[in-house]
Amino acid sequence: MELNENARIDTSQIDDRRGSGGGGGMGIPIPIGGGRGGIVGIVIAVLVALVGGGLGLNAMTGEEGDNAALEQRCEEAPDALEHLDCRNNLYVNSIQAYWRTALPEAFGEQYRPTRTVFFDRAVNTACGSADSGVGPFYCPADSLVYIDLSFYEVLSEQLGASGEFAQPYVLAHEYGHHVQNLLGTNEQVRRAQQRDPGAANELSVRLELQADCYAGAWAKNATGTADDRGQKIFTSITERDIAEAIDTAEAIGDDAISERANRPVNPDEFTHGSSADRKRWFNRGYESGDPATCDTFSGAV
Repeated sequence: MELNENARIDTSQIDDRRGSGGGGGMGIPIPIGGGRGGIVGIVIAVLVALVGGGLGLNAMTGEEGDNAALEQRCEEAPDALEHLDCRNNLYVNSIQAYWRTALPEAFGEQYRPTRTVFFDRAVNTACGSADSGVGPFYCPADSLVYIDLSFYEVLSEQLGASGEFAQPYVLAHEYGHHVQNLLGTNEQVRRAQQRDPGAANELSVRLELQADCYAGAWAKNATGTADDRGQKIFTSITERDIAEAIDTAEAIGDDAISERANRPVNPDEFTHGSSADRKRWFNRGYESGDPATCDTFSGAV
């Protein structure tokens, strides 16, 4: 994978709340087995409870970070791509550039850009307060993606997914949830879970696998994405990069996480999908390059 050093990094797509203190209190801890960290994705069983009412947290929190330092480092400095946050900023730019075209082409809907919140340790969201233990997540109530960039250390050191392309895969997965929110898929799943609580986990798995498939569709088309001046964002993405994304999808499968934590593997308790399923659906999106092929709700997963 090679990023274009001439591509403009648009920091307006980031809300940098690092150093602002964050939330604390009620977190949404999702253990990955004996240590700090979290599972990539929207934790639907928990966030549905938060968004669905009863806690008075549906309103926007009103919090906003200060992007001044990020702008200076990523938009003005010649060594911007040496910085983790700047590279992730550019990944976000690529993902949203893709969906700006792909969503109307595949589904006939206009894409509404959102922002990614960079935070340290804890953060307040419209879905409640969360800590870094949940991993990256998407909050449907405020339509924002949240990530503590130290998650990549967890991904590498605890889950063994150390490839650089693991990072844009993680973000593309979360933006898949934003697309689901725009299309009404999140709301349909929430209602179905309320009607049939016994199917809640299976529906969550289907939602997560669709986000994996959407991430694969972006990966197939990422080299075609450009900044607002027409500069390509990626100059190359190799098969090795795609293998790194697949390795990450496998590493965060529910069965892999259970085995790593020395817990019994129980498919009925899965909320994100098995390693094999996550790999298969990412591959489906990647091989087709078409998000319209990502129907995880018809037939078996």
